[in-house]
Amino acid sequence: MEFLKLEQNMEYLNKLDENQRVVIIKILARLANADGKLDDSEKEFIRQVAKVYNIPEKRIEEILNFGSDEDIIQSAKIITNRKVALELIKEMCILAHADSELTESETLFIGRVGEAMGVELEKIKQISQWVIERIIWMEEAKIIFEEV
Repeated sequence: MEFLKLEQNMEYLNKLDENQRVVIIKILARLANADGKLDDSEKEFIRQVAKVYNIPEKRIEEILNFGSDEDIIQSAKIITNRKVALELIKEMCILAHADSELTESETLFIGRVGEAMGVELEKIKQISQWVIERIIWMEEAKIIFEEV
């Protein structure tokens, strides 16, 4: 899973209550499920993230059975800290770009979650563009430093 290598700076989760942490991990699980299924490695990653951020075992199944997009978008409204919302959007963009193909449904989902958290569409576009430029920059570094 390539996205695991891109960024795991999710320390902001430690500052949130359990319900907020569950919502964030649900959002990431839903985005990982953009292709319509969570494979075993994706489920295991979600389980590991949940454990790292002290999510009780009983709530992990709740995360993996994340429900409808409408439910997730509605629940995103409990993320009221702007810094946390911006970091989550960054993580969502990184995850969405991990397979080198950003789909229309991923873009729409990121936008709707961002708006539910009070983040403007222009800011979401700005974060997405930064993530794209960062990925390009990291790929160029591999070529320059002969890591290919």
